[in-house]
Amino acid sequence: MVLSLSAEAARAAQANPQANPQANPGAKGAASSFSSADLLALILNSLEDDKAEDIVQIDLRGKSSIGDYMVVCSGRSSRQVAAIAEKMVQRVKDATGVTARSEGKGAGDWVLIDTGDVIVHVFRPEVREFYQLEKMWQPTGVAG
Repeated sequence: MVLSLSAEAARAAQANPQANPQANPGAKGAASSFSSADLLALILNSLEDDKAEDIVQIDLRGKSSIGDYMVVCSGRSSRQVAAIAEKMVQRVKDATGVTARSEGKGAGDWVLIDTGDVIVHVFRPEVREFYQLEKMWQPTGVAG
């Protein structure tokens, strides 16, 4: 599934980092040349590649200073949740040169990944249902 032209560019950079100076972690200014939309596309592609389920993206621009986007998704097991998070952090680092911060990977119930402009939550389905994080960010009057 092609998300956008930016998603294709992110996938190409991920596949061939030497062909794209932006994707070279050692390149000066690599992270600053990646827009938040490009980063979002890279993250969404990573989640899809690793079979994350129920992927929801939330636009935070103008609503919060924590980032431009939030992504919430599920993995089927603690092991898959941890693997999805680990691979995504590595792909972001390979493409942008930025090491994302993560919390919760050891337990594998809920992993929070902060890439700067995009905050990602990867849950086991039961934990996601319990916290219902997406509902906090839905517009008023939208039933879930």
